[in-house]
Amino acid sequence: MKLSSRDAAGYFSKPDANATGLLIYGPDAMRVALKRQDVIKALIGPAGEEEMRLSRLAAGDVRKDPAQVIDAIKAVSFFPGPRAVHIEDATDTIATALVAALEDWQAGDAQLIVTAGQLKASSKIRKAFETHRTAYAVGIYDDPPSREDIERSLKNAGIGMPDGDVMTALTGLARNMDPGDFRQTMEKLALYKIGDTTALSVQDLDACAPTSTDADLDDILHVVAEAKPSEIGPLLRRLQAQGANPVSLTIGAMRHFRTLHSAASDPGGPASGIGKARPPVYGPRRDRMLRQAQSWGALKLERAIGILTDTDLSLRSASQTAPQMAVVERSFIRLAMLRDAR
Repeated sequence: MKLSSRDAAGYFSKPDANATGLLIYGPDAMRVALKRQDVIKALIGPAGEEEMRLSRLAAGDVRKDPAQVIDAIKAVSFFPGPRAVHIEDATDTIATALVAALEDWQAGDAQLIVTAGQLKASSKIRKAFETHRTAYAVGIYDDPPSREDIERSLKNAGIGMPDGDVMTALTGLARNMDPGDFRQTMEKLALYKIGDTTALSVQDLDACAPTSTDADLDDILHVVAEAKPSEIGPLLRRLQAQGANPVSLTIGAMRHFRTLHSAASDPGGPASGIGKARPPVYGPRRDRMLRQAQSWGALKLERAIGILTDTDLSLRSASQTAPQMAVVERSFIRLAMLRDAR
């Protein structure tokens, strides 16, 4: 039986206890693994593995000895409760063993949970699960998490539902992180909020979200956008000592000023424009960039983008003879002085 994406979300948290098994497949191994963890935990309970009610089989071992799949689903645990057999990295080379296990399955046997990479529609494994009356199959793709997925993650972490602004920031965070990193962030948030009865805030997210690799770059960009030319030189020296690339600095500045320009040019005003930024901007950084967009205005930001475009072309030119970092420093100082120029 084939599960749609909408039905699968609910099935992972509350699987059919009487099903024969479940096939989870998809190109992203991390996403598949997380869904497999969810469904097995919901099926056998948090103590199921400790009580030896979960058996794991490698696809390579099954290929060498196909009979062990049936042996595993028929085995009786010393502890009472539902059982599961997990086969990882399945391919069509073990399709015969899986088909035989599905046909031989009886009520009371362990559920067969199979995970695989991307499978074609013609895959024998997919057909076996999709056409089986009491087995399920679901494909996991790189779709951004839905609001229901995020709410489920919050609930599992023991965190109450946040208000609109925080939920928007959380959605942006989820869509720009790997699923494994997002789950770890939720666990970190849960620990961070222990003993704290206040509602989840953007500041909480900012404290627990992974540190950006562009933190130092952000420092120099904010200094330029806030018209502080005297601070540009020391920051650039520090970035240069850390191995910063002049072209990368220029590209980062271009991205920053284009975001400001989009915000300043938005028909609904800078606040509306900064809310539409992709990737999303949230927390103190959002407030800071909003103030920058308001103070610059769309016209000066267009001039700033022009200066950065010329700088980028100059750095990439074969005839460029001046030190590249000096070219970037001069460009940044021109930008910092442009904001307050008449």
